[in-house]
Amino acid sequence: MAQTLTPKAAPPVVALRRVHKSYRMPGGAVRGVLSDIDLTVREGEFLALLGPSGSGKSTLLRIIAGLVAPSEGRVESRGTPATASQGGVAMVFQSFALFPWLTVLENVEMGLRARGVDPEERRERAVRVIDMIGLDGFEGAYPKELSGGMRQRVGFARALVVEPDLLLLDEAFSALDVLTAENLRRDLLELWIEHKIPTRAIVDVTHSIEEAVYMADRVAVLAGDPARLVADVAIQLPHWREKQDPAFLRQVDELYGVLTRRRVEEHPSQPLGRVRNERLPQVPTGALTGLIELLDDRAGPVDLYRLGEELTLDIEDLLPIVEAAELLGFAQVVEGDISLTEIGRRFAAASVLDRKELFREAVEGTVPALGQILQVLHQKRNHRMPREFFQDILERQLGIAQASRQLDVLIDWGRYAELLAYDDEVRQIYLEDEEDEGRDGEDDAEGEAPAPEVPHGE
Repeated sequence: MAQTLTPKAAPPVVALRRVHKSYRMPGGAVRGVLSDIDLTVREGEFLALLGPSGSGKSTLLRIIAGLVAPSEGRVESRGTPATASQGGVAMVFQSFALFPWLTVLENVEMGLRARGVDPEERRERAVRVIDMIGLDGFEGAYPKELSGGMRQRVGFARALVVEPDLLLLDEAFSALDVLTAENLRRDLLELWIEHKIPTRAIVDVTHSIEEAVYMADRVAVLAGDPARLVADVAIQLPHWREKQDPAFLRQVDELYGVLTRRRVEEHPSQPLGRVRNERLPQVPTGALTGLIELLDDRAGPVDLYRLGEELTLDIEDLLPIVEAAELLGFAQVVEGDISLTEIGRRFAAASVLDRKELFREAVEGTVPALGQILQVLHQKRNHRMPREFFQDILERQLGIAQASRQLDVLIDWGRYAELLAYDDEVRQIYLEDEEDEGRDGEDDAEGEAPAPEVPHGE
């Protein structure tokens, strides 16, 4: 089958010009999500948006749809400002988002009903799309009668029945089992490359590199905090693409290399409230040590794509562990292959106690936020502080949910390194060597503490 090519002269279906997006946190600080995004999607193009968890992919998709307004910059659809009410855009979500009290036919008709389409035409178009998407015979079924894959097919039918110029997929396959997702990807791709749907362009937010290479003409990679477009990779492979083809595997490796390419920089010592954008990978020490042991069992560099397949981990799960290993200096990634550093090999061969010492040296050199927590604890007479003290500081920069997860990581890493301890019952962080002394002066834990300087609306 002929390759789907994107004509360079084709007019843009949507274009983002210098788009920024930020949110104001409860404490007044501004949290950047997207920064300086320039992106054009042209007619005949299937674009995949790829990036690690929390990189702003779904926010960017909603900006494209006109559902979220950018803080700066503009979004154009056919050269005019994009709005949610303009039509021509349909979205398929990760959750099936069906009305449980409506039949398949009635769910599919909803978009047409909202647009005031005549009932007879509405039914005719809905039935045609239901048949096309592989649900013929289930028109009268309710969502509870359908499998997950069939419910998502209803979601696709509901989006396609309005004949959108632009179809947006927000991790539309991620809630499905492997075989069901693969079948649905192939069916959608067949509709697209054989021009069985009038859609002019598709944008797919995904955390699967394999999915991006299998389906897309281009892959735009988001990374950073706030997220920026760090790569725009053309996938010049003809459809249908064979996943065992060496050219396919090379493309997957290239994208793994892009996603794992990062520069680990030392942050200068500064008050905890001034440590900005230092989001640690949300990785427990058990997962990190497990990866190091696995790599130590291999004779040389390990292909990340193959490793992910072997462990049945996608990039949302694998890359944070890889990032943590790189951050602490235990591993390095070169062109999509990961291998242990000298310190990583020493860690793998060390005893339990020696591992803790090596881990302590690694975090002391690379995780300044942990050092600042320790500094506060040392300055307290009883060497104890409520968890909420540190969480409140982080919330002003990261928001409630992200701050809690970050503090969980800091506590976990600090405990493994035997730098601090945590009492979950009273929700207090304390210096491990000072446990007895701290209990004698426990009342002081709620007293005054050093007040880190916190930025306001930087």
